[in-house]
Amino acid sequence: MPLYEYQCKKCEKKFETLVSSSKANDPMECPECGSNETSRLLSSFCASSGSHSAVSKSSCSPKGG
Repeated sequence: MPLYEYQCKKCEKKFETLVSSSKANDPMECPECGSNETSRLLSSFCASSGSHSAVSKSSCSPKGG
């Protein structure tokens, strides 16, 4: 199950939760205030590639873009 990041529209708390892909866009309950007014955020990711050398290259994407 993938880990998704959400933000509460009521208290603005950001949180992560494991959710099946089919329910990823459904509102989740905020662990801070209990509101179901949440939206899924675009999470950052990082990919790296390397060879047998000690130096590897990585490419990271900033949050939201």
